[in-house]
Amino acid sequence: MIQVEAFQEFRTGLAFLRGGDAIKAVPHLKSALEDEPANPFYISYMGVALAATEQKWAEAEELCRSAIRMSRRQAQLYLNLAEVYVAADRKLDAADTLVRGLRYAPHDKRLKIGLDRLAIRRPPVLGFLPRTHTVNRNLGKLRHQALQLLESF
Repeated sequence: MIQVEAFQEFRTGLAFLRGGDAIKAVPHLKSALEDEPANPFYISYMGVALAATEQKWAEAEELCRSAIRMSRRQAQLYLNLAEVYVAADRKLDAADTLVRGLRYAPHDKRLKIGLDRLAIRRPPVLGFLPRTHTVNRNLGKLRHQALQLLESF
């Protein structure tokens, strides 16, 4: 029965959070998390709420990261961590998180939309050539693949 109550608390907290009232969301999310401490969604949204209310960036990031470790294939968890990064003015980390999320949920359109909204582009590899030049485009693709390979280590 506790799971039903926890879910109701979570939904109430989520409604407040989506309505822009993170302060009212925190007690409901805390209550849900106390009842079900192993639920990755409760953990992740608690991180989002902490970031929004108290600007506890490190704690919020750790909550969201631990939720992702519990359930890697849930796109919403990556979106939540990206939201924390954006709130902390770390857009590059947010973009990296969404790209990582696309590896585990490649068909989730929300991740692609979130990445497009950030619109973070690296500068052209060869600054003296236009971005659209064939050499820059090919070198940019190589750079992207190399950075993804390095990230996997």
